[in-house]
Amino acid sequence: MTTHEVFNQVPPLAGYDAADDPALLDGLEREGAGWAAAELHELGRLGGAEQAIEYGRLANEHPPVLRTHDRYGHRIDEVEFHPAWHELMRTAVTHGLHAAPWADARPGAHVARAAKFYTWRPDAGHGCPISMTYAAVPALRHNPELAARYEPLLTATTYDFGLRPPLAKQGLLAGMSMTEKQGGSDVRANTTTARPEPDGTYRLVGHKWFTSAPMCDIFLTLAQAPDGITCFLVPRVLPDGTRNPMRLMRLKDKLGNRSNASAEVEYEQAVAWRVGDEGRGVRTIIDMVNLTRLDCVIGAAAGMRQGVITAAHHATHRQTFGRYLIDQPLMRNVLADLAVESEAATVLMMRLAGATDRSARGDASETAFKRLALAVGKYWVCKRWPAHTAEALECLGGNGYVEESGMPRLFRESPLNSIWEGSGNVAALDVLRVLVKEPQVMEAFQAEVGAAAGTDARLDAAVRQVRADLSDLDDLELRARRVVERLALVLQGSLLVRHGHPAVADAFCASRLGGDHGQAYGTLPTGVDFAAIISRATAKVN
Repeated sequence: MTTHEVFNQVPPLAGYDAADDPALLDGLEREGAGWAAAELHELGRLGGAEQAIEYGRLANEHPPVLRTHDRYGHRIDEVEFHPAWHELMRTAVTHGLHAAPWADARPGAHVARAAKFYTWRPDAGHGCPISMTYAAVPALRHNPELAARYEPLLTATTYDFGLRPPLAKQGLLAGMSMTEKQGGSDVRANTTTARPEPDGTYRLVGHKWFTSAPMCDIFLTLAQAPDGITCFLVPRVLPDGTRNPMRLMRLKDKLGNRSNASAEVEYEQAVAWRVGDEGRGVRTIIDMVNLTRLDCVIGAAAGMRQGVITAAHHATHRQTFGRYLIDQPLMRNVLADLAVESEAATVLMMRLAGATDRSARGDASETAFKRLALAVGKYWVCKRWPAHTAEALECLGGNGYVEESGMPRLFRESPLNSIWEGSGNVAALDVLRVLVKEPQVMEAFQAEVGAAAGTDARLDAAVRQVRADLSDLDDLELRARRVVERLALVLQGSLLVRHGHPAVADAFCASRLGGDHGQAYGTLPTGVDFAAIISRATAKVN
């Protein structure tokens, strides 16, 4: 007689196309990258395959290890990774998720890259060096000579890991090193010094509190030159093959993002090349920061999508009280609410990717729109991710609290994007600075939102409220988060009304703009088309 029979357990969520996402595919076409659909689906099938999911698990269960010295006592400052990490990186680079769009003349190249970055998410940690490499190129172009030498290797689709002179490799990865102990987001408080040398190089001395992805080949870093804070290129290995004295002191023991290394670094007369003018370092590196902010929005939107499809998959196969969870009204409300939030994030992410692509091609109006909308999106979408993931995890009950479900890893990852590249307050205050100093960006933003004028009374009322918020300058900094939140909601509402599924747009406007919504997910009003919304968030497993 058997004593144990396994039943009513949910089959693995594997063997599906991660790119089979209606909001993503509609945005791909709308923003000018429909030509990339075939490759996107190829990557989506890889991302939803059991092998890639296992790579993600292994990369996180076997995190990077710092080796400061070899067995003989020589300083090596190397980071070791599990082979699964390298497989994830190889796929990402081969498919151009890093800097490849900068070498692609096709309109929509950056949109295609954004969609692929969203789709390839078996592990979020390896996306960090991928993102920074993508973001480094426009900053590096402030020094045309350096860009001419390094950009072809940064955009190459060859993953070439290892410590060798950068220009001798087949492909490069770039990191970023700005934050110091005393400064945090206040990078102008940096104390790392840069001394100019007769040969045109500089020598850097100082400490960096967070250097993301220290195993990269080159880094953009900030230091105090004679004329002020300046941006520099710092290679791990010098052209003659010797190690640049960039000492990895320790790796951070982080809440999430465990598969990726983040280090404290000491520069001991490290050799560096100037990027941009002395004293203009923040202005130079802001190009890199803005693109990594875009990737924060993409990553948060992708995390929401992963959370809601996992929850919907569980509810489809799990029975309780004699019915499948997916058929129970209250669970349907929760799932639909999660799906609405996810689609709102995705439609905004794709709009920002389109603006990035057109801005890179010289469209001034899109540059103005992106300047404000990116900061707004970074604040709001990243803020929404942790609560979204917590609710999605709860849909799995106790199974969601167990590591094997993958949900705890997703939950630990969820606060990251709101902190990186400017925490919530930094992003909100950046919005206020833009509104005060660059009024043309608000005009571009209003034109975007106004394209939906007259199509939904709830949206129109919310837009009027935003105008009232901005007309009152008293205590504006104190109210910054509320103002930015409303800007984000009217932008998402406008995009969904114009481009989204009617059921999703109606539910969003009713709950996020009309005020018919509680404080928790699962409080959508009656009358919502729950079936239509949930079907868009259900993965089709082979």
